[in-house]
Amino acid sequence: MRASKNTLRKFPLRRAFTFMEEGPVVLLSTFYQGRNNIMTASCTMSMDFSPMVGVMLGPWDCSYRALLQTKECVLAIPGADLLEKTVAIGNCSGAEVDKFAEFKLTPCPAAKVKAPLIGECLKNLECKLIKKSNINGGELFVLQGVAAWHNPARREQRAFHAKGDGTFFIDGRHVNLHQKMTRWQDCI
Repeated sequence: MRASKNTLRKFPLRRAFTFMEEGPVVLLSTFYQGRNNIMTASCTMSMDFSPMVGVMLGPWDCSYRALLQTKECVLAIPGADLLEKTVAIGNCSGAEVDKFAEFKLTPCPAAKVKAPLIGECLKNLECKLIKKSNINGGELFVLQGVAAWHNPARREQRAFHAKGDGTFFIDGRHVNLHQKMTRWQDCI
C-alpha cells in the first residue's frame, strides 16, 4: 500500500530507543552476600537461539554489583497480573528493601545458579555471565542461559512490554505460522 503523501514526522533522537524497547519486561534476580535481590529490567535483547541474552545495567543498580561478583542471575518473565508490582520493584533499591518479602514473591531454588527463580513468574531462565562491555557508562552483560523453567499452571500467561516512556502493552493475539517456517524448523 502506497501513501499518497509523506506523513513522516521528525522524532526526538533521544527517545528513539522506544522504537525497539519492546521485549518482555524481566525481573532479574541475584544472590549476593547472603541476600536475594530482584530488579526490574526492560533493556534486554535476545542475541541467539542458544539462548543468549543481553541486559544493560549500570553501577547505580544494586544488582549490577551482585552480577559482577557472582557472574550469574535469573531472568524471570512476570505475567501481566504482576505489572504494577514489577514497576514498584523497579522503584526501590535492594540495598534498602528485601524485595521478595516486600512484594510477597517466592524465591525458589534454581538448578545451576545460586540466584533464585521467582515462583510467581511465567518463565525463569538461569544465566551465567559470559561477557560484559562498557557502553556509554552502562554495561552490556551478555548472559548464557543454562536452565529454563516455565509455569503452565499460572492462569495469566500474557507477558508485558515497556514502551520506554512509562507505558506498557500486554501480549495479545498469537498467530501460529510454525508450518511455514520450513527453513528454521530445528529452532522451534
